[in-house]
Amino acid sequence: MRALPESARPDIQFHVATLSADMAGGEVHPFSGFTMSVCQLRPSSRGHVRIKSADPAEPPAMVPNYLSTELDRRTAVAAVKAARAIAAAPAMAPFVRREVKPGPEATDDAALLEFCRNHGATIFHPSGTCAMGPDAAAGAVVDARLRVHGVAGLRVVDCSVMPTLVSGNTHAAVVMMAEKAAEMVREDGRHPG
Repeated sequence: MRALPESARPDIQFHVATLSADMAGGEVHPFSGFTMSVCQLRPSSRGHVRIKSADPAEPPAMVPNYLSTELDRRTAVAAVKAARAIAAAPAMAPFVRREVKPGPEATDDAALLEFCRNHGATIFHPSGTCAMGPDAAAGAVVDARLRVHGVAGLRVVDCSVMPTLVSGNTHAAVVMMAEKAAEMVREDGRHPG
């Protein structure tokens, strides 16, 4: 749905679980309930993944920079307000005894943003860490045929080559990308060089 009034198209997506838990996959609360999670479809905050060492066993440095832009902060607060509005709607109100998180004490935008900062999490759709472009010197990792610059026989076929997220789950986009990559591998096999 559109959480921000200026959005021309949906800017958030809901995930609703028919159980109550602090987070997806978390321990289920000992009471009946449901969990309404919201995520921003096109976040503008940008983080980075950087190699820390020549040792391939050493994990990279990952800095997501969540909520680092004003747009993302406003969207997060509007998303929580939208979830609250849905829960308070006449069709839902009879089924909601109380809000557990962020809780009724979170009454202003600052409190809602603090809740988002403290409890927000990834929903496993990272993208844009492996730039596509014609020139490795300009920072591109792969070319338009998904081949890694300077490494023969290696392609990257996942969300990392997307410049930004698609507006929803990434699965369909990656399946399309994989189908196209398979076609390119077959073409390259028929016409090497």
